[in-house]
Amino acid sequence: MRIRRIFQIISYLQYPLMLLALFFSIKPYLRGFEYVVHNLDVLLQYYNYVLIFAGLSISFSTLQDTRKVQNNFSRKIWENPRKGKKMIGLISGLVILVLGYGIFGYFITENEKIKELSFGAIVLGIGLIGFLKTAIEVFDNHRLDKNTIPEIHISKVKLVPLQKAVVGYKN
Repeated sequence: MRIRRIFQIISYLQYPLMLLALFFSIKPYLRGFEYVVHNLDVLLQYYNYVLIFAGLSISFSTLQDTRKVQNNFSRKIWENPRKGKKMIGLISGLVILVLGYGIFGYFITENEKIKELSFGAIVLGIGLIGFLKTAIEVFDNHRLDKNTIPEIHISKVKLVPLQKAVVGYKN
């Protein structure tokens, strides 16, 4: 139980990493739009940083306890079998698209600008793979069609003395 709590605490590193990704997404625009228009290489470099830090942030978020959900909105998705399956399908499609772009851009294309951005896409894709696995675990832990305990009504239970309940009792 203690190790689970330690990883839960470590998972909070996702927030400063996501703030770094947000910072790098707006940093090129702090110098003005004219600067961005004339220096597209700088913009791509910062977007690569955005992808890297977003991927790291998502990776840290997968260390959370999958037996708990963050809010009621998440609970409604993961408890419903249809919505949960759609969400897993959506995340799977996102993983395929991001990793596909990253692999294509890094290994296949000769364009250096796309190659630079592709490294960040690969890091984001790896983070999304971990996120997909976590989403599957959360879905398995919270779906109502598989994890419900049948309701027992006390009026339908026949109470017997303890001696009769013991195996091998003869009257």
